[in-house]
Amino acid sequence: MGCDPVLNRNGVSAGGRAGCLLCVYVLMMLTLFSGMAVNVMAAESRPFYPGETLKYKLRWEFVAAGEATLKILPYKMVSGESACHFVMTAQTNAFVDAFYKVRDRIDAYADRGMTRSLLYRKNQKEGRHKRDITVRFDWQNRKAQYTNSGKAKPPVALMPGTFDPLSAFYFTRMADLRENAVIERPVTDGKKTITGKVRVLRRETITVTGGTFDTYLLEPDIEAVGGVFEKSRDARLHVWVTADHRRIPVRVKSKVAVGSFVGELVSVTEGQAPNSKHIEE
Repeated sequence: MGCDPVLNRNGVSAGGRAGCLLCVYVLMMLTLFSGMAVNVMAAESRPFYPGETLKYKLRWEFVAAGEATLKILPYKMVSGESACHFVMTAQTNAFVDAFYKVRDRIDAYADRGMTRSLLYRKNQKEGRHKRDITVRFDWQNRKAQYTNSGKAKPPVALMPGTFDPLSAFYFTRMADLRENAVIERPVTDGKKTITGKVRVLRRETITVTGGTFDTYLLEPDIEAVGGVFEKSRDARLHVWVTADHRRIPVRVKSKVAVGSFVGELVSVTEGQAPNSKHIEE
């Protein structure tokens, strides 16, 4: 495609690996915040509101890989309930597109009280693979139904307060983080339900493209993540979130067998407080 692959000592395309690792980054973002603290913030003092946009740049080792964006859209009616609407998009850059093109979008809906998930949709275009996934949450029967391009898998049981991975990320931003705390919460992707765990290691100041931040360093339990983490004996995942009430993730760093991957915050657009008018779609 007018560009020769950059190969490492094993003859593997750096661009291809960067694309694959971008998918790993998306997975990290959707599993690392599957936790819950004993205390969470009240609705009127939430750290996020519709209109918030978080943008990240992504790289594998020294190769720029692409970007990811997290957005909160206006409240929407889902299954007769007013719901929060969260969106995550991720894409490789022009260089990596030549080897492994990624265009992902995830839409997640949680009840407005942020107590459980209602609907989860994931549209993935990664290399030659395409997926159109929907997970419907049937709380009356405590089941989650997964379908991919219309093909259904057997439903899985829901534990009380279960979130999809993206909604769990936002729920955990409401947590009362403290050093040495261990955070837990049930989360499902529609194929299995796990209890996610996140450990709060310490507090430290870091500088990224988006600025200098006072943060908490978190270490999610990646035992249930699988994939490249499962194949790496000393795999680790670290996440830095702001120590203020916003709990914004400013850096995500992984160490796995194929190298180190980093996602860093580039910009933040604040959402609007609930005293503003948000029209439900």
